[in-house]
Amino acid sequence: MSFLKNPLKTRSLLVCLFALTVLITSNAQAAVAAVAPAPEYRLRLFHTHTGERLDIVYRRGDAYVPEALAELNHYLRDHRTGAVLAYDPHVFDLLHDLDAKLGRPNGEIDIVCGYRSAWSNEFLRTHGHGVALHSLHMQAKAIDIRMPGVESSSLRDAALALHRGGVGYYAKSDFVHVDVGRVRRW
Repeated sequence: MSFLKNPLKTRSLLVCLFALTVLITSNAQAAVAAVAPAPEYRLRLFHTHTGERLDIVYRRGDAYVPEALAELNHYLRDHRTGAVLAYDPHVFDLLHDLDAKLGRPNGEIDIVCGYRSAWSNEFLRTHGHGVALHSLHMQAKAIDIRMPGVESSSLRDAALALHRGGVGYYAKSDFVHVDVGRVRRW
């Protein structure tokens, strides 16, 4: 125990023990992180025009699942023409985050309109449906939605609070448009 009577040696021993503890703890945390599965991002969707349902994990951690994105692209196809375009995956993140913000993680989302081909967009525009000439639906960057059990005004407010793109509120038709374009509202 003469070692402990020397303050300098005692201090050196304590510093070494502390460094060893930090090293062991860091390695244990890294091992747990390496083993822990990445969080999954899920969407549950119901398409109001086709009657199709989809329950899909589209992202794990920071990585999008390519097969899931392809399935989502097909699911959100132009239901008038069958045309498919690759969606901006940030739209799916926006839907996921809206669900979470409203306290309904993995709740079902009604899809009123997904991708629109130029033909469908022009058809709706010329038939008085209030569709924009250069709609982000044609770029697969927009989606019109409802959430069962959630007032459309509450859905609008949640989307606006995220500050992640455009938000359109259609009270008479009971749906909300969200997109990943510039932040704006109507």
